[in-house]
Amino acid sequence: MAKIQRTLVVLKPDSVGRSIVGEIISRFERTGLHIAAMKMLQPSKDFFHYHYETIGTMISRRGEKAFNRQLNTMMKMPVIAIIFEWVEAVEYVRKLVGSTEPKAAAPGTIRWDYAHMSFDYADEVDIGVPNLVHASGSVEEAEKEIAHRFKKEEIFDYKPLHHAFTR
Repeated sequence: MAKIQRTLVVLKPDSVGRSIVGEIISRFERTGLHIAAMKMLQPSKDFFHYHYETIGTMISRRGEKAFNRQLNTMMKMPVIAIIFEWVEAVEYVRKLVGSTEPKAAAPGTIRWDYAHMSFDYADEVDIGVPNLVHASGSVEEAEKEIAHRFKKEEIFDYKPLHHAFTR
């Protein structure tokens, strides 16, 4: 049975720096997802290490060099963390965002529309891939990522007006 879920989306420094945050958020909201929490923050290296290794195992999978590239990209300016909520939100948000590698993202996804870099090029110029957003990969990952970024009292539980016509 389909369930109401919460998922984490992080608008990365390239979204913030290009001033396309509003456009990206509106794409999620237009689909029926609603915001349960949102805040801007400038995380530390330790914060990102926990996110990328303890939760995401990036260093174990891709190595310290890949992590350092990503860390440098993520620490350039603030990020915006958002909890979106609605039916099967985790999978739905992943579809809206598109493939992690912008070059491989499907037409119409956020990464296809706003990011155009391949992993090969990013490696060649020694940078993290500017792919605009992070989206939780699973329900379990979403729960861990949300707990890492938000206190319970920062998360709001409400039913948006456009959901009044659903069960």
